[in-house]
Amino acid sequence: MVLAEILGRGVWQVGAWLLVWLAMPPVAVGQQPEELVVLSWGGAYERAQQRALFAPFTEATGIAVSVMQYDGGISELREAVASGDVGWDLIDMTRSQARAACDDALLEPLTPELLAPAPDGTSAQRDFVAGSLGRCWFTHSIFATVVAYRRDAFPGHRPTEIADLFDQQRFPGPRALQRRPAANMEWALLSYGVPREELYRLLSTRRGLSLALERIGSIDDLHWWEDGETPVRMLAEKEVVMASGYNGRFFSAMTDQNLPIEILWDGQIQQHEVWAVPRHAPNPDAAMEFIRFATATDRQVALANLIPYGPSRHSATLQVSTQPEHGVDMRLHIPTHPLNAERAVSLDDEWYASTYERVGEYFREALLKESSE
Repeated sequence: MVLAEILGRGVWQVGAWLLVWLAMPPVAVGQQPEELVVLSWGGAYERAQQRALFAPFTEATGIAVSVMQYDGGISELREAVASGDVGWDLIDMTRSQARAACDDALLEPLTPELLAPAPDGTSAQRDFVAGSLGRCWFTHSIFATVVAYRRDAFPGHRPTEIADLFDQQRFPGPRALQRRPAANMEWALLSYGVPREELYRLLSTRRGLSLALERIGSIDDLHWWEDGETPVRMLAEKEVVMASGYNGRFFSAMTDQNLPIEILWDGQIQQHEVWAVPRHAPNPDAAMEFIRFATATDRQVALANLIPYGPSRHSATLQVSTQPEHGVDMRLHIPTHPLNAERAVSLDDEWYASTYERVGEYFREALLKESSE
């Protein structure tokens, strides 16, 4: 971008982008791509990324960002790497999936030296929350899978704990859950009163898995979803009265659509969302340039002010404030806020990475196959 063009923009806004850009290790001259292809999740989340990350990156570097959507998993990535025909430069994925992909050599290695320091000079290694920097991935946000319910479905008394998800006598009506073990298995055991610190030890046993699957299977009129917008739509159209989903999508539905739903924070499953570069990516240098830009403190703050996902940097968490459109205090809506995190479960993605195939197959055979008959 030419200096004259930069000076024509707001000084405070462009100045922050320019400082980050100048600190980046530049893509080699003559090799800068015209476009960076990013695999992300769509919906309100992607719209927030467009405003806070993608558009500013294009303005700072001249590299356009093209976004493709997916619903998670690494099977498509595995096939692409095996064929040598990878169509994406960067993937926004959960840490558990990134761990599994990294172990299978499906991702490029990353080094912490790639990351920008905090505004006060604190190194990235000290500024990022624990567990954020992996061999092949860097955490950029902390989100939660939660349960939301329609307020008008329960006028007398409302759900207050995750066990209410399975109590269709007190809280009647159809439910919607994601078509995967994560969150569902933990919630099922929590409903029995299993302590949070014992969840994964018990899930590592045949008895624990059976108890969890039995509880999930006891839900009448259960709908499975895959796309993150589906549970919001099902609640909006009154197809279900309770649904699991991502806290950011439910927040968007409440503020932008005025949907009469409430988030049940009890038992929220916190997960790290990370950036990763697929092996054989067409433009790995530009992808790493983007990672440095997008994980800088000011960009994490900009994203958290648009959608309530907790930043992965301490320096960014301190600066989260209000959403521009609605003036909502975003600090009260991020999963890591003390009021919301009191009974949170941190998803053990090491456990899921090591049991991904086995538990997934067990889950599908026990529940999904049965529900489709």
